Amino acid sequence: MKKIMAIAAIAVFGITSAQKNTLLLGGNIGYSSDNTSISGEKSEVESFSFTPTVGYQFSDHWTVGLNSTITSGKRPMEQGTLKENGFAIGPFVRYALPLSQTFAIYGDLGAGYQSMRDTYTIAATSSERKMNGFYTNFTPALFINFKNGFGLNFNIGGIRYGYLKEDGADVTNNKFNFSFGKEVGVGISKNFGLK
Repeated sequence: MKKIMAIAAIAVFGITSAQKNTLLLGGNIGYSSDNTSISGEKSEVESFSFTPTVGYQFSDHWTVGLNSTITSGKRPMEQGTLKENGFAIGPFVRYALPLSQTFAIYGDLGAGYQSMRDTYTIAATSSERKMNGFYTNFTPALFINFKNGFGLNFNIGGIRYGYLKEDGADVTNNKFNFSFGKEVGVGISKNFGLK
């Protein structure tokens, strides 16, 4: 049985509760490692992600913007190694609800374009396949405000649907991911006012 050793998502500049006429700049960095041992033989699956975000908070509750995600991972296969590189970009809309001066909750709803490139390597021989498609996702989170627009945001997963079609082949992939309680995200946040 596979055991997840570490899942980390650390925001470089994350998300704050919406403040009218402010600019949202942010990004999350995530890393996961899954180590498996079968009859003394160990294998490790690693993945890395970076998610930059830019948005405009046009009211006290609503934000619209654009985010993208760059992912990279590798996993051992029976006779070789599979490397996966992905890219996604699309608009999002966020609704934030302040609970007090310190706490707020928000939900992000997004959709957009995604692509994936897999490279399978056996000894010195490699084969590659490319896929393109779309995604949609919803992520709820909690924000804790500290001082001067700085704070922390937390999420414990979300809902995501993705569709990919392989270039030049009749191969498609539909993936639904319900990750509440399976992922943890922690971020540092900052708001920038516009005049």
